[in-house]
Amino acid sequence: MGETIIVAGSLAQRPGHGGHTWVFLQYLLGFRHLGFDVHFVDRLEPGMCVDAAGSPSSFRASANLEYLARVMERFGLADRWTLLYDGGREVAGRDRTEAIELARRSVLLLNVMGFLDDEEILAATPLRVFLDIDPGFGQIWQALDLDHPFAGHDRYLTVGARVGAPDCAIPTGGIEWLPTLAPVELSQWPQSPVRGSRFTSVVSWRGPFGPLEYEGRTYGLRVHEFRRFLELPARTRASFEIALDIDEADAVDRRRLEDHGWMLVDPRAAAADPWRYHDYVQRSSAELMIAKNLYVDTRSGWFSDRSACYLASGRPVLAQDTGFSELLPCGEGLLCFSTLDEAAAGAEGILADPRRHGRAARELAREHLAADRVLPRVLAALGIA
Repeated sequence: MGETIIVAGSLAQRPGHGGHTWVFLQYLLGFRHLGFDVHFVDRLEPGMCVDAAGSPSSFRASANLEYLARVMERFGLADRWTLLYDGGREVAGRDRTEAIELARRSVLLLNVMGFLDDEEILAATPLRVFLDIDPGFGQIWQALDLDHPFAGHDRYLTVGARVGAPDCAIPTGGIEWLPTLAPVELSQWPQSPVRGSRFTSVVSWRGPFGPLEYEGRTYGLRVHEFRRFLELPARTRASFEIALDIDEADAVDRRRLEDHGWMLVDPRAAAADPWRYHDYVQRSSAELMIAKNLYVDTRSGWFSDRSACYLASGRPVLAQDTGFSELLPCGEGLLCFSTLDEAAAGAEGILADPRRHGRAARELAREHLAADRVLPRVLAALGIA
């Protein structure tokens, strides 16, 4: 058995979100591949638990618990998780005492968005690392004194790979942010030949956070960027299908998307668990990645964990540039755009030689995003040999 790394975050709170689940699996499986003993810690609070129909449920009968247990078992992690309920008053998986002991023996605890707040587990851990996967929101909340999510950690990682650069508008808050890319465990994402002309993605229209006003600017969401590219289907031979999580209140936007040739599918059908999400990505021809306005306008350098899965699968990615073009090679396999004209040209470029772009996509993932490349760099930056 190797040294222990604990990954903590909010997986059980979002049953039915296969892409979100993969965020945690990439780290767990990636660290395990490197020889570490891994353990996942999650929490639920009263009011979070629902049954399969989305109605309130008890903890033990909840879809949340069933989903987490099923995911962990299917990926060979059946005895490698702890789920705390109501501040630890109830526990599923390995018990809290064991989790504290694992924390004490660990080399680090990777706390995704600081979701784990159990003081004893955190205090037992020799190295508490905050992993920021939504760059800009937490930093601006702190700058505006709306929230202070970073307290209680020793080191800080962010997938906003340009945070701290002179032209990045995300405040650092006096924190030394270590940049990283979202890893992908290549063994889980086999390459296959590109077929067809169907660009897809799995996204939310707005997401859980609202726009933010900071230093005289308003930073918006994906909706505010997507509207700029409504005419894209009419500008290219490609077809565009989006597994879109969109609220009924945005019915006008939905109609506009459909009127402009966008095919919308239910993300609960396309990506309700990590296996269906995986199949949806691998059945696609390519990905269209349109980012949140905050990521774009701050020049955050954010690059999507979802896009990493497409690239690993040998699926070209047409991605809106957030500044990542300074960090990743663009032109083959990964094409970036800022304008409608550039997006249309990029789609046509992929369609002109899909096999070449597919091979380049896999190679880019292998060289730059593979967990066995990304995670050793993370460990080295944290001083862990």
